[in-house]
Amino acid sequence: MGIIPRSSYYTRDNRQSAALIRARQPYLVKNIFTGIALTTFVISVYAFTIKAVAQDDFSDVQVPDAPEQPPHTPHTGAARAPGQISVRGTK
Repeated sequence: MGIIPRSSYYTRDNRQSAALIRARQPYLVKNIFTGIALTTFVISVYAFTIKAVAQDDFSDVQVPDAPEQPPHTPHTGAARAPGQISVRGTK
C-alpha cells in the first residue's frame, strides 16, 4: 500500500504555498465578481418571493371551525384484582 504524495501547493502545516497564491491570483477578481453576482441574484430572488407572498389576500378563504374534541378516556392503569382498593379509595 503506497502513501499518497502530498500536494506541492500546501506546506507541511497546511498553509498555502507561494506557488498556490501565484496560481490563484489571475482568478481573484473574476471570483469576487462572480461571488457578488451570485449573492445579488440570491438576495433578489428572496426579496421578490417575500414581496409576492406578502401580497396574497386570504380574506376569501373560509377557515373551518376547530374540530370537536373526542371525550377524554379515563386513565386506565394495570388490571386490578377484584376487591382491590384503588388509590382514590373506590373499588
